[in-house]
Amino acid sequence: MKKILIIEDDISIAELERDYLEINDYKVEIETSGQGGLDRALNEKFDLIILDLMLPEIDGFKICKSLRSSIDIPILMVSAKGEGIDKIRGLGLGADDYITKPFSPSELVARVKAHLGRYERLTSKSVSNNKNIEINGLVIDNYSKRAYVNNREVNLSSKEFDILELLGKNPNRVFSKEEIFERIWGLDSFGDISTVTVHIRKIREKIEPDPSNPQYIETLWGLGYRIKNKSS
Repeated sequence: MKKILIIEDDISIAELERDYLEINDYKVEIETSGQGGLDRALNEKFDLIILDLMLPEIDGFKICKSLRSSIDIPILMVSAKGEGIDKIRGLGLGADDYITKPFSPSELVARVKAHLGRYERLTSKSVSNNKNIEINGLVIDNYSKRAYVNNREVNLSSKEFDILELLGKNPNRVFSKEEIFERIWGLDSFGDISTVTVHIRKIREKIEPDPSNPQYIETLWGLGYRIKNKSS
């Protein structure tokens, strides 16, 4: 049974989310404080975290940043704040999804199922199908889910790695934002394709010597993105 942690200071909302998730056979734990939620997420094993943005002691942004440096499981950020800047910031810190309150419990369950299903498919890939991708000093290790630039490891979130892996496996091929979103987040996912732009920017900041003049991920305006392979 998949175990989910809800970090939410409004107990009525947390209990409603818990009830709907438990009906769908998930084991759910609730933590109402930011620090308590962070401590439990780091010290207990969970399969997915539902993280409120506005929390006492420590906010959801700081929690998400701390978690992403230590664990790699789906994080769904929820907030009553629907401003685009908050969504961009949350996704940029490594959240896998951003849901604006109010939302229907059935929508939350659908998103949880989509992210857990996709995460499970990724982590269950056979070792025999994994092979390092090497492009102009960039190494993408499919087995360990790590990336290196000139022998220096770069710290990527799960979604950032998936996007880099998709582009790396198909050098010089152009992927539109819509196609990347469908491939990485899944056809059954909910969300805004602008998250692709945010993730591409974050990847460039980590792998490019000069993100404003990228050597690896090229933008073809009006078309999409590709990884340039000089040897192809």
